[in-house]
Amino acid sequence: MTIQEMLGQSAILTVLGMCVVFAFLIILIGFMNLLRVVIHAAKLDKEAPKAESAAPAAAQVDQKAVVAAIATALHNKN
Repeated sequence: MTIQEMLGQSAILTVLGMCVVFAFLIILIGFMNLLRVVIHAAKLDKEAPKAESAAPAAAQVDQKAVVAAIATALHNKN
């Protein structure tokens, strides 16, 4: 087998591989759109009302106080 034949085969395999990947991506996009339609038809895309929890209270922590506490801890460590 000559180098030209091997390069020709490698080019064919490259193009064939790219076509397989492209076809798979098209199929994947089609299934994702189908799933979107099915979920919308079944009305599963509505968000349930969220109950109050302790998580929002934790988000209201003063960020400057946290940074000051970390800086103090690092300063006292040295």
